[in-house]
Amino acid sequence: MTVYFASDVHLGSAVSDSQREVERRFVAWLDRVGGDADVIVLDGDIFDFWFEYRRVVPKGFVRTLGKLASLTDRGVRILFFTGNHDMWIRDYLHTECGVEIHTAPCVLSFDGTNVFVAHGDNMNIDGKPMLKFMNTVFRSSWLRFLFSWLVHPDLAMRFGRWWSNSSRRKHDRRSNDPHSNRHHEYGEKSTEPLIRYARDYRDAHPQEKIDHYVFGHMHCPRDYREEGLHVVHLGCWAQKESYAVLDSKGDLTLK
Repeated sequence: MTVYFASDVHLGSAVSDSQREVERRFVAWLDRVGGDADVIVLDGDIFDFWFEYRRVVPKGFVRTLGKLASLTDRGVRILFFTGNHDMWIRDYLHTECGVEIHTAPCVLSFDGTNVFVAHGDNMNIDGKPMLKFMNTVFRSSWLRFLFSWLVHPDLAMRFGRWWSNSSRRKHDRRSNDPHSNRHHEYGEKSTEPLIRYARDYRDAHPQEKIDHYVFGHMHCPRDYREEGLHVVHLGCWAQKESYAVLDSKGDLTLK
């Protein structure tokens, strides 16, 4: 069995030729790996903002949606984990594209190889009360219900894209500014909280045999190994295209 993993494509982050090129590269990748993939795991933030009304979905992404539907029609299993940018997905991708939706971390088993998969946005945040509060608010079913009834889709998309883009600009300024007092948190050091989470999970669940951990969210591709622990961090496609592949021997490699 061959399994591919990708995350943080952030489709629709801006209306520009560069974003269209990101989608073309992503669809080309889906087309390429779909030739031998048994399973494709999309580990969150595939869309930069997604809000689904009962009968309305965001404009665009036709190339991606068509390719997903084509792959599942051919028998490729596609698992979609929601991230902090596309957590408000309902049933459209499942009913129209045949994609399996996961809204929480879980352990997946592939021919006896167990992989813990999570986007990573709401892990090890006990020391960050504001972030924890925001996660609780935005994951509230009541907020989603009120938003869908009170906000017109055009306004919802405009707000969502403004929020998403402003958040990214702030992240980029901090990560690229060497004088920022948070500069040290970015790069590989940004992945340390998720490595600690994986380590703590392993120690708290000794009865579970987890061969690999896969996270997205941090936009920093990294293959971390220590005795008894293997953690793969997937990168952001707008910055550095990356993916991981689990081969028939159970080996997981970051590409």
